[in-house]
Amino acid sequence: MLLPGLFIYDKWVNFVLLTLTMDIITDIMIDVIIWRSVSMSTLCFEEDIGLFTIFKEHKKFGKQIFLLAINDLKKTYKGAAIGPLWAVIKPAFTLFVYWFAFSVGLRGGKMELFGGHEYTKFIFLLVGFVPWFYMNDSITLGAKSIRMNKQFVTKVSFPVSTIMTFTAVARLLVHFFLFGLMYLILCFNGSPEILTPSVYNLQFFLYCPLMFIFFVALTWSTAPMAAFSKDFENMIVSIMSGVFWLSGIIYNSYTLESDFLRRIMYFNPINFFVNGYRKSFLSGEWFFENTTELYIFLAEFVAIFILGLWNYKRLRKTLPDVL
Repeated sequence: MLLPGLFIYDKWVNFVLLTLTMDIITDIMIDVIIWRSVSMSTLCFEEDIGLFTIFKEHKKFGKQIFLLAINDLKKTYKGAAIGPLWAVIKPAFTLFVYWFAFSVGLRGGKMELFGGHEYTKFIFLLVGFVPWFYMNDSITLGAKSIRMNKQFVTKVSFPVSTIMTFTAVARLLVHFFLFGLMYLILCFNGSPEILTPSVYNLQFFLYCPLMFIFFVALTWSTAPMAAFSKDFENMIVSIMSGVFWLSGIIYNSYTLESDFLRRIMYFNPINFFVNGYRKSFLSGEWFFENTTELYIFLAEFVAIFILGLWNYKRLRKTLPDVL
């Protein structure tokens, strides 16, 4: 009776040793290939793509990611007379248009209720639009990132997973600047209803990193798929306008009349971050107070992360041939 068990044990040990050996050999081959700067098309067939590989790539190319993010911003505003100021002018104009439409044009009222407090329409929209600008750019530009930077896939030895990251970092730098302006406006607004500065503001260091990681993980799925299909890329750009209206950016999703719709809004991760910013800088609420919304988001976060890894691993090896 012990012989089958010993046989299975022996097979399992051989399998583990073989796997460890192959991993060591793969790592050595990757280092040699990167050192010789061969084409990425050769690298993709030797690389064992997984979560630890992606982390390893980011650790090794951390400085390059930041430099490429700066370069990406420079390319975005290259040739413009006022250069990076467009990063502020465009969002400011968008915010003004919506404020004018809902406060003046449509006469929907100058005050908005959130967390038991009333705020001017401008302040309410400001705190909602700042995270939205980042999320919108992260989704649309993140989906285009591989196609827009295909030279890193086909011509040079560079880890593809970092392409989506430096694109997101470039948007994050703009977000930091807009956030700084928003924070100054809130601090000097003078309204007693605005809890800024306060200890609740520290939740920014929770919501912002979560937002960054969530949408980078999302682009692990969307960017390779958009590289395969231009139609998929166009579809993402098209649906973002609908996503805007289905998220609580210009209205308070917690005060919707329908209880069913209020619960459905919990499944919108964009809504989670927009409300998170408003809780942190306006009403003064902790992220764990609404446990239902928090648990739903955490489940979505894990699902998007796992799906992103699976899609990236599935599509990564064929990218050089497609591009």
